[in-house]
Amino acid sequence: MSATLLLVGCGKMGSAMLAGWKQADPATRLVVVEPFGAPKGLPADVQVVASADEIPADFQPDAIILAVKPQMMDEALPAYARFADRALYLSIAAGKTLAYFEKHLGASARIVRAMPNTPAAVGRGISALVANGRVDQAGRTLAQQLLSAVGEVAWVEEEGLLDAVTAVSGSGPAYVFLLVETLARAGEQAGLPADLAMRLARATVMGSGELLRQSHESAEQLRRNVTSPKGTTQAALDVLMAEGPAGMADLLRRAVAAGTNRSRELAG
Repeated sequence: MSATLLLVGCGKMGSAMLAGWKQADPATRLVVVEPFGAPKGLPADVQVVASADEIPADFQPDAIILAVKPQMMDEALPAYARFADRALYLSIAAGKTLAYFEKHLGASARIVRAMPNTPAAVGRGISALVANGRVDQAGRTLAQQLLSAVGEVAWVEEEGLLDAVTAVSGSGPAYVFLLVETLARAGEQAGLPADLAMRLARATVMGSGELLRQSHESAEQLRRNVTSPKGTTQAALDVLMAEGPAGMADLLRRAVAAGTNRSRELAG
C-alpha cells in the first residue's frame, strides 16, 4: 500500500487504522490533523498538526481519511475541499451521507463511506463500504486496502444498506459485550462467585468466537455440535429459542430494527 495519507482525527478508530497502515507498509507517508495533540505511541515519522492550516504546503495526499466525530464534521470538512481534484475521501463518520460530502466537497469529489467496528482496534474488525459514482476501480482498491489493514471488508452498492450494517456490525460488539455481562450475572445468580462467573463468561465468548473464525462449519452447525438431545444445552436453548417476544431471535430482530431506524434518523 504505497500511498500518501492525511488522517483527520486520531481517536481510537483513527489510531487503530494508522497502526494497521504502518504495519502493512512502514514507508507510508502520513500527516495527522489532531487538535488535541499527538496520541501516545505514534511512529516517530508520523507528522501531527493541530489544524488543516498547518498541513505542509507541498503535501498532496492520495487519500483523506475523515475520522472525526459526526457532530464535528460541519466545522472540519470545508478545510479539505482544496484536495478534491486529487484525493480520495474516505469517511468513517456514522450518519453522514455521500450527498452530504458532495455538498461540502463538490460534485466531482471521489467519496467512499465506511462503517467499521471497534474490533478494528485489534485487527479483527469488519467494515462495509459504499462509493459514489466518481470513484473508479483504483479508488475502490485504495479504500479496500486502507480498511483491510484493520480487518475484513465488504462492499455494498446501495448506500441505504449502511443503516442495517450499522445496526448489525457497527453496534454489534456492544451486543456481544452485553451477552458477557448478562451471562456472568446469570452465573452469579446460579451460585457462582462473581469473579469466576465473569471469567467463565469472557473465556466462553472469546473461545467460541475463535472457534467460529477457524471452523469451516456454519454457526448453526457449531451450535448443533454443542447440543445433545435432552441435555443441559438443549434445556437452555429451549428458553433462548422460544417463539415470540421472549425468544432471542425476536429480541435481536427488534434490536437491529431499532438500530437501523435510528441510523436512518441520524442520516436525515
